[in-house]
Amino acid sequence: MTEILALLQPLEHSISKTTLRQISRVITAMIAMSGRITMLGISRWSGSGGSYRSIQRFFYTAIPWPQVFWDFFQSKLMKKEDAYLLAGDECVVTKSGKKTYGLDYFFSGLLKRSVPSLSFFTLALVNVRERRSYPILMEQTIRSAEEKAKSQAKKQAQKARAEEPKRKRGRPKGSCSQKKAEKMPNPELERIQKMIQELLKTIAGHIPLTYLVLDGHFGNHPALLMVRQCGLHLISKLRSDAALFFPYSGPAPKRGRHRRLGERLDYHHIPDQYLKESRVEDGIETRIYQLQLLNREFSMPLNVVVLIKTNLVTKAWAHVVLFSSDLDLSYDKVIDFYSLRFQIEFNFRDAKQHWGLEDFMNINPTAVTNAANLSLFMVNLSQFLMYCYRKDNPDFSILDLKAYYRGYRYVTETIKILPNLPDENLISQLFQKVTALGRIHPPKSPVFSD
Repeated sequence: MTEILALLQPLEHSISKTTLRQISRVITAMIAMSGRITMLGISRWSGSGGSYRSIQRFFYTAIPWPQVFWDFFQSKLMKKEDAYLLAGDECVVTKSGKKTYGLDYFFSGLLKRSVPSLSFFTLALVNVRERRSYPILMEQTIRSAEEKAKSQAKKQAQKARAEEPKRKRGRPKGSCSQKKAEKMPNPELERIQKMIQELLKTIAGHIPLTYLVLDGHFGNHPALLMVRQCGLHLISKLRSDAALFFPYSGPAPKRGRHRRLGERLDYHHIPDQYLKESRVEDGIETRIYQLQLLNREFSMPLNVVVLIKTNLVTKAWAHVVLFSSDLDLSYDKVIDFYSLRFQIEFNFRDAKQHWGLEDFMNINPTAVTNAANLSLFMVNLSQFLMYCYRKDNPDFSILDLKAYYRGYRYVTETIKILPNLPDENLISQLFQKVTALGRIHPPKSPVFSD
């Protein structure tokens, strides 16, 4: 079995020796324990040196998590010959009570409404060849009072406009044009931009990054400007009813400003000259188009990929509009890179289901930060451990990993209380049998301890 303390040696330059020993005990307990992952639960599985007060001291210790994530990734997970994407997404963790640091109302995609919760924005490096995501930076979203007031005022203004009678078509008298590039980014984009710049500074010279993949929430002009200012290209999704236009190619006007927008794109009748791929599977026809189009809200042309699926029996159809700021990126890579963004959702699932992101009860700012980042760090560490075990058992999962470490813990504690140490052959059989209990994918070959 892999020794956790030895596995964490690359972190010795980022954290103190005391914190390193504490985190090794915490991680060993988290991998083996059953039930909810809280400070009390961890202390019950930590054994000698892992009292509740010791676990509490660890969670109240300031830890440089960005450097911890990078040191572990660089030494254990990074493959220099592979290409990487940068992906970002928000994770909402529901919480009850009133005193947890950062508690606010955030929109939950699962519940389809705003709920009392904590919000964390995460950046992850996605290995294109392995098709796996590795969290690398996580920060909690803390909205200021001014930001909350502006958000509330915006909602009230939208409600008031909805109740007003519709105005006449055309520009209101006395209004002026605004340059899109001069619009100030909102606080959310400023926070994300700061995170991206911090990460790029940390990994400079180690991994060349070109693309940042974000979900449809960031399919807008301010987000695109923010990403371009960081020196990256954005890959995201537009609304299905986005108004896209061909560049104007008609004669120049004799007077006035040159026309920018041409004919509007009709998703029902896209010219065949832009068709890149067409296939039929199980009665569903998929047609993929790639075009360079304009939008009133964007100051630059977009590399747009439209996927249209049609049921050949019912004739029902639906479409998805992806885009990139890189005009030279091929349609298949736009689709592939955007689909890789979903790998970060698997990271959130594992952190909530197995590593305590939904379980922690800390309310102090430092303790909340440590609990959330520890759960994401466990995602990376478990990926490395599973990679080692998958060499002999390709179907090895997180549940198998936890069952294996739990069985190893049971055998180790049992051997300690025996009056005489059994022979090595019997010990090997004990480890083989007990560590296989509760596993979803039993070992295909004998499993022995180191």
